[in-house]
Amino acid sequence: MKPGKELIFLPLGGSGEIGMNVNLYGCNGKWVMVDLGMTFADPSYPGVDLVLPDLSFIEERAKDLLGIVLTHGHEDHIGAIPYLAADLGVPLYATPFTAGLIRKKLDEEGLSKEVKLHIIPMGGTLQLGDFGFRYVALAHSIPEGNALVIDTPYGRIFHTGDWKLDDGPLLGNPASAAELTAIGDSGVLAMVGDSTNVFNTEASGSETDVRAGLLKVVKARKTGRVVVTTFASNAARLATLGFVAKETGRHLVLAGRSMDRITQVAKATGYLKDMPPTLSWEAAANMDPGKVLVLCTGAQGEPAAALSRIADGSHPQIKLEKGDLVIYSSKQIPGNELAIGRVQNMLATRGIEVITEKQAHVHVSGHPGRPELEAMYEWIRPEIAIPVHGERRHMEEHAKVAKAAGVKKAMVPINGSAIRLAPDGPKLLSHEKVGRLLLDGDVILPADGITIIERRRLMMNGFMSATIVIDAKGKLAAIPRIVAHGVPVEEDKTDFLAECAEAASKAAKQGDSSKPEKYAEGIRLAVRRVAREWTGKKPVTDVQVVRLQSAG
Repeated sequence: MKPGKELIFLPLGGSGEIGMNVNLYGCNGKWVMVDLGMTFADPSYPGVDLVLPDLSFIEERAKDLLGIVLTHGHEDHIGAIPYLAADLGVPLYATPFTAGLIRKKLDEEGLSKEVKLHIIPMGGTLQLGDFGFRYVALAHSIPEGNALVIDTPYGRIFHTGDWKLDDGPLLGNPASAAELTAIGDSGVLAMVGDSTNVFNTEASGSETDVRAGLLKVVKARKTGRVVVTTFASNAARLATLGFVAKETGRHLVLAGRSMDRITQVAKATGYLKDMPPTLSWEAAANMDPGKVLVLCTGAQGEPAAALSRIADGSHPQIKLEKGDLVIYSSKQIPGNELAIGRVQNMLATRGIEVITEKQAHVHVSGHPGRPELEAMYEWIRPEIAIPVHGERRHMEEHAKVAKAAGVKKAMVPINGSAIRLAPDGPKLLSHEKVGRLLLDGDVILPADGITIIERRRLMMNGFMSATIVIDAKGKLAAIPRIVAHGVPVEEDKTDFLAECAEAASKAAKQGDSSKPEKYAEGIRLAVRRVAREWTGKKPVTDVQVVRLQSAG
């Protein structure tokens, strides 16, 4: 597909899922990309941490890609840059704070010279071919959340990025209702927008109110350590906790590399000016517990994050005891319930109190509830609504909200939907190739490739190997050696292995060793048949045939 005299929207990620946002706009033969994010792996990808979008569609058309424009610095919008941007060979454009986070990622991967990164000031503009971009500040849970006004020969797009309304933002100056109304007055063809919190019947709330809530909770604790876990990227929350530390006479301790990174970039770009100095872990360990406020990563139960290690007692410096308090100043992301519950149960077992947003006003979301969506549609008044950034149920509900707000047309995409916005849009043109890639160690693999298929089989069924030794005449020279890993036989394992060895011997004696592949396959099936009879499982089974050489 190559866009002609038309305007096309094509998501490669983030439509039908929360995370991994990648959006393409096509016009007059050229493409631009908005955001290049990743998502975290779930248990269906054993041994994998990060999931990346498959960019095959645009990689095959890289000569027609003009650039990548980033809305803000969350991982689901910039996280794939270090792994995929260099192959696309186009420049990146971001506002100062987002650019600071990207620069650190590129430095860590040794790509700073290979990938060009251009810094656009807040409210700034850029031109890429027939696409004109203007950044419009919106409140979010990270500094410099932005919508994009995208002007094309076929109409204007309002791409919201992630956003919310906040009457009391602590960092930044989001656009006012009057400024957003002015954009709507200028005429908007399509609004491509965040669907995450569409089922919330109330507005997300203000960071200023969270500051008051956290201060109240921490102030009430006269003794014991207080640990607050939140998303490291929420610099406004970091500012709040710096304020709370000063107001309650506690010393702030940061735990987690991402906390340090966000703090450094925020300070370098003019944020967190009033943040108090932080205390080292060593100093905090020797201080009166009632004077310590620890801010740490791990709100989603990540095993390697600071909070998980604190909870299980394996953190080298920060130790908690009965009477201490852990505050979850964060939202529970769907899919992380078990991991979060595991950490909270470990804390409860040790007599450590846990407070979440359900017990106190210690968190607000960075995404718009239904009243905020309705307000935005009242201001922008697009001809077309394209819901993105949500699971299918969120996006379908978003489309209903848009139509109820007076939007004439709405279309719900899936990843790969090529939608003509103009002329005569919206119209579904085709479904293009999309998919998922996995960062497995230092290697990028297809999510549906043989490595993950084999790993799932191993995880579900276990592994067995049979070593067969034959002499120079092809006759069995020793009792087969059987090894089993992860096969559900424990009490009678010796008998099980002996029966497998007997079956392997029988198959070896009946087989023709002059036909190696057929010979090994007969032994493999015989061993696996015994395993199935014992366990009901079909373990992955490997056969190694060792042939002895004659003495002469």
